[in-house]
Amino acid sequence: MLQPRKQKHRKEHRLRGSFKGKSNTGNALCFGSHGLKAMATAEVTARQIEAARRVMTRYTKRGGKIWITIFPHKPVTQKGAEVPMGSGKGAPDRFVALVKPGRVMFEMDGVEEDVAIAALRLAAYKLPIKCKVISKTKK
Repeated sequence: MLQPRKQKHRKEHRLRGSFKGKSNTGNALCFGSHGLKAMATAEVTARQIEAARRVMTRYTKRGGKIWITIFPHKPVTQKGAEVPMGSGKGAPDRFVALVKPGRVMFEMDGVEEDVAIAALRLAAYKLPIKCKVISKTKK
């Protein structure tokens, strides 16, 4: 699973308030000819990214090339089960990537168009947000 090699701080503040606005960077295809674009805001965990990557790789029978354009930098903490209130913040539990609408999360190239679209659609089922398959041929 993806996680940062090194961090300045072990724990970070959770997002408070709204995570509004659209993605200004990473909102167009850069590497591949087909991609998976986020249509909503969410925290995508490293496990969800890995599950999506695995289903795409298996569907294409390890053909073509897949780019993951998001990375889970943000640590999320969680307290243990049945721990009483108080006694500080929990231990780091997982890493998440904050995704805004319009962000291209996965890109693919080197396979036929129908195979790429089907693989990206399968990957979208593994993610917690609504996604759209985009391609360079038809915008």
